[in-house]
Amino acid sequence: MFDTLLIANRGEIACRVAATARRMGLRTVAVYSDADANARHVAACDQAVYIGGSEPRASYLRADAILQAAIDTGAGAIHPGYGFLSENEAFAEAAEKAGIAFVGPPASAIAAMGSKSAAKTLMEKAGVPLVPGYHGDNQDPQFLKTQADGIGYPVLIKASAGGGGKGMRVVESSGAFLDALASCQREAASSFGDDRVLIERYLQKPRHIEIQVFADTHGNCVYLFERDCSVQRRHQKVIEEAPAPGMTEERRRAMGEAAVAAARAVGYVGAGTVEFIAEPDGRFYFMEMNTRLQVEHPVTEMITGHDLVEWQLRVAAGQPLPARQEDLRINGHAIEARIYAENPEKGFLPSIGTLAYLGLPPHTAFANADIRVDGGVRTGDTITPFYDPMIAKLIVHGADRDQARARMLQALAQTQAVGVQTNVAFLSRLMQDSAFAAADLDTGLIERQRATLLPEPQAASAATLALASAAVLVRQGLAQPGAQTAAKGPSDPWDARDGWRLGNQYQRHLQWVDNGETRRVTVARQGGAWTLDAGSGPQPFLWRSHASANPNLAYGLRVTLAGHEYAGTVVLHADRAHVFGEGGVHVLELYDPLAHAQDTQGEHGGGLTAPMPGKIISISVKAGDTVEKGQPLLVMEAMKMEHTISAPANGRVEEVFYGVGDQVTEGAELVSIGE
Repeated sequence: MFDTLLIANRGEIACRVAATARRMGLRTVAVYSDADANARHVAACDQAVYIGGSEPRASYLRADAILQAAIDTGAGAIHPGYGFLSENEAFAEAAEKAGIAFVGPPASAIAAMGSKSAAKTLMEKAGVPLVPGYHGDNQDPQFLKTQADGIGYPVLIKASAGGGGKGMRVVESSGAFLDALASCQREAASSFGDDRVLIERYLQKPRHIEIQVFADTHGNCVYLFERDCSVQRRHQKVIEEAPAPGMTEERRRAMGEAAVAAARAVGYVGAGTVEFIAEPDGRFYFMEMNTRLQVEHPVTEMITGHDLVEWQLRVAAGQPLPARQEDLRINGHAIEARIYAENPEKGFLPSIGTLAYLGLPPHTAFANADIRVDGGVRTGDTITPFYDPMIAKLIVHGADRDQARARMLQALAQTQAVGVQTNVAFLSRLMQDSAFAAADLDTGLIERQRATLLPEPQAASAATLALASAAVLVRQGLAQPGAQTAAKGPSDPWDARDGWRLGNQYQRHLQWVDNGETRRVTVARQGGAWTLDAGSGPQPFLWRSHASANPNLAYGLRVTLAGHEYAGTVVLHADRAHVFGEGGVHVLELYDPLAHAQDTQGEHGGGLTAPMPGKIISISVKAGDTVEKGQPLLVMEAMKMEHTISAPANGRVEEVFYGVGDQVTEGAELVSIGE
């Protein structure tokens, strides 16, 4: 076994490989770009080597720089992860020539499966079932159209060198074929530098089922059962699970043996995935083989109990497979959800930004348990436009599918991210979807269930407004109703933070902007009784806070409103309250009336008024001064924050009514401005 492993990747998969390598006693080397100088995968390894700029082609796609880093650090092996150079036969060949083990198949196997057309020809010779279609070299548009007409519509045009849904079109009729072909070829040329395509019959309500295979250099090859990856958006996987719901032992064996035949046909070594498309009647057809570790490999680890990265490293070191086919068993059910920084409501477009807060359920990292998280980012890290926007993979295990689905729902409810848009709420709805729950799966499920999976935004409930308002009160140090000080000895009444006011009355107005609508909330105290009015009249109100992972940003809360108790976590960040509860998140913006005071000047006859109590801490004008619209006039301190009052229009200051240090009440006129 080699003693040093270079991981030629980044993010979650680099951290995943490092975790197993560390457990095996191997020294690890990371590579990183400008954007990843402080990334989690760099910290996870024993050594790190800088390889270039943020763009992948300037760093993670630089085979020469990565190979040199391996040589310089004395690495005996290179693990390519997935993506980037993982399926680049030239890189695999260069590593082997340099005397460094490539943790993957031989270059010849990568080349054989790299072209979808060539791979299908090989599979046909090996007796692996194929979807009716054309996979040849003749790329003349009229010839391809004739082939499509013969196959029968609808047909699927696919880039021969493609992946990830690029260069792919469904064509419903002969008349639409040539335009779709031209579009597909342009996209394929742009994405892969190769405009060749293949044509297949488009299957109705197909399922995407893949088989995990493993082979060693001693002639052994096994399959570690199947994964169902049918739930997709834009031809990209969203949910993966194992075993596939409804799979019979007979079909499992048939698909597994077909996958092993496919691997043997190309002299495969290491971990690989043979992807099939299956029809409702049980017929299945070869799609492609991914000559690398898959993103969704943890669900296979969960149901078999084997560490596939460890298998990869042992095979790369020349050792035989750790298990035979008859030794492998399925235990329970596993589901993986990919947590992405993306906006499902806007076509799943990636969301970039800094993760101001990341909360996860209790879990193990990169190791099997009821709840497992494989992640590559932390709070404070930035999701950049340069790489895949994955935040983490959430993997759960249950005795059966129903338990796994329930456990996933519970875990998603505890997955909280602020700073970027995420798909967490969408995934929660998907777990509860009737079709998904009934395992009525196919690649069109998301589009078919769009109305329920991507509903119109709903107004915040009174409970949500109460949680957000309670978080503001806690942040400002207001004691919980009925809370007693823990200090010993005589108490100082001036230290009380329970909202006491002369006359034993307290009232606080909060304005929340909810999907463009202003929602007014009034929190009041009369004697020892608290109420909250969210628009339907005062209701008895109590709140309790408890410790959170980031007490200056996130607040774990329980509120009681009108006798009903609600729990949630509220993250206050950049004038917004992110209320996590009921399996989703609702974002409310705290409206700052001081900052918007000039918006209502027409109502005050030229006078700027204080919209809430505060203290004047700075004045920058005097009577007689000429001011321009937007010019700062004075600064108030309220809610432990400074707020600048600006001129609403051009004019002349007629009078300034207060001085620095003065306390002002809500509605007090501050400055009078004339034309």
